[in-house]
Amino acid sequence: QLQASGGGLVQPGGSLRLSCAASRSIRRIDVMGWFRQAPGKQRELVAAIANGGSTNYADSAKGRFTISRDNAKNTVYLQMNSLKPEDTAVYYCNKPLDLRGTVVLGSWGQGTQVTVSS
Repeated sequence: QLQASGGGLVQPGGSLRLSCAASRSIRRIDVMGWFRQAPGKQRELVAAIANGGSTNYADSAKGRFTISRDNAKNTVYLQMNSLKPEDTAVYYCNKPLDLRGTVVLGSWGQGTQVTVSS
C-alpha cells in the first residue's frame, strides 16, 4: 500500500515536498512514480525514478520538480519548486511498469491535494 502525503495550499512560486510511504519494502520495485490528476483532466505521469537512479519527468515538471527515493525508508519524494496554478491537482504515487509511466502495477490510493493559488 502506498500513502501519499505533504500536499496543501501554496502560493504561486512556492514549494512543497510530497512523500509516498510504502507499507512494504520498495527495494525490489524497479520504478516508482508520481502522477497527478487535475479536475476534468486525465491522470498523467509527473515523474518516475528507477532503482538505478534514472528518472523521467513530464515536460511541465522539468527544471522545477525533483523525484527521489529512499529505499531504506520505503519512501519516495517529490520536491516541487516554483509552483504554478496549473500544478493544482491531486497527486498520487504508484508503481509504473517503466519510466514512461503508461502502465501502473499498483492500485491508486487517495492521493494528496496540491492547490496553488494566491
